[in-house]
Amino acid sequence: MSLKVFDLQCELGHVFEGWFSSLENYDSQQAGGLLSCPVCDNRQIARKLSAPRLNMGRGKDESGAGQEAALGQPSGKAQPVAAPGMEQLAQLQAQVLQHMRQMVRNTEDVGADFVQEARRMHEGEIEERAIRGTATMQERESLARDGIAVMPIPDYLDDDRLQ
Repeated sequence: MSLKVFDLQCELGHVFEGWFSSLENYDSQQAGGLLSCPVCDNRQIARKLSAPRLNMGRGKDESGAGQEAALGQPSGKAQPVAAPGMEQLAQLQAQVLQHMRQMVRNTEDVGADFVQEARRMHEGEIEERAIRGTATMQERESLARDGIAVMPIPDYLDDDRLQ
């Protein structure tokens, strides 16, 4: 199955990738309000201009020098590349998720006091530390406007919310 990768951006300026089975799939998810920013959970998402395919054909230059120059490679010099197999990709994904869950576990759960604690740390009233808690989308947007970086924790990363 071939996936379409689109560059997306929320109204607060966070840029991220979205992977879809087709343009129609993206359109239907967008129309259904299913897309959200992974950083701030904002649902006002726009597709950015991107180049999904670059034609790197040789054209008239049969030596390949033009193609290598376009790729930023010195002419005639081989460059290292990698193509991990599906098993390696699955292992890498599992390691990344395990690391992210560990990071979440190492935060202090401040619950409903999250917004106040984040602001107090930002203002220097209390010592900075890694915290997690609850905040509405409006509260997260307000924090972001004030220069306080926060991000929602997906259920699959939070042991307290896993079923």
